[in-house]
Amino acid sequence: MSTFIKGDDVILSIWNGSTAYEPIGCLTSNELSVVRNLIETQTKCSPGIIERAAGSTSSEVSFEAIYIKTESGKTDFDALLDFINVASGTTQTWKISSDQVSPVAYYGTAVLSGLSLTAAAGDEFATYSGTLSNSGLIVTVDPNA
Repeated sequence: MSTFIKGDDVILSIWNGSTAYEPIGCLTSNELSVVRNLIETQTKCSPGIIERAAGSTSSEVSFEAIYIKTESGKTDFDALLDFINVASGTTQTWKISSDQVSPVAYYGTAVLSGLSLTAAAGDEFATYSGTLSNSGLIVTVDPNA
């Protein structure tokens, strides 16, 4: 496992389905795990000889974030709970990007799962964690461009 991208200004956004990526969290930690399936075959013409080839790729991005409520930049428990109820277990097109001098962005399509919420009474910011379980590759070109 390796670290994804780090920094104070790394934002997780979800495609709104029509026009733009909506920021939903400022990442406080993240980790990327990639698995490439292996296909093993052997033919009747060459018994006992196994040929190997790369199969499909899948990945998981585990993260912790401070939820961003687009209107105010802050959040409340109800806004985050609404997001979790809608997004958990659904396929989302996502973007992780930095707002630094040389911006970096990664894109994927994943099921958002394992969401959990931490918000103490009186907290100005709520935090949450989750996993983006991707089918296919993580890319650097926006599929919605």
